[in-house]
Amino acid sequence: MKIRQILQGKTVNALYSVSSDQTVLDALRVMAEKNIGALLVVDKGVLTGIFSERDYARKVILKDRHSDDTLIADVMTANVITIGPDQRLEECMQIMSDKHIRHLPVMDNGELIGIISINDVVKAIIVDQKTRIDSLESYISGSPY
Repeated sequence: MKIRQILQGKTVNALYSVSSDQTVLDALRVMAEKNIGALLVVDKGVLTGIFSERDYARKVILKDRHSDDTLIADVMTANVITIGPDQRLEECMQIMSDKHIRHLPVMDNGELIGIISINDVVKAIIVDQKTRIDSLESYISGSPY
């Protein structure tokens, strides 16, 4: 399965973002409102970082910073690992596992087209395995697919 297929199958494929000059509190409000664990940081149409719950815990709370006066630029992850839409699900899983990350922005020819979360990956694996099991059961029982 390719990442493009996962993006197409998502019920909500919205790209939520903040700019690096916004405060952490602004980002947290968006994350709470949208019930998401990370926000893309986009400045002048360019992906410049990602801000996650992990960034908040480690770079704000544990450093005794305040959400209302700390800028996203000061706590975001700037070196964003991205994937392409034609990469395979297995590659995506390997990257997430190796890098200990839960979100991967998807870029296509320099354009941000989506984001894949660990939740999206798990759902895709479950659907794929169910399809394979159903197909094998049909084959074994002699039923038409």
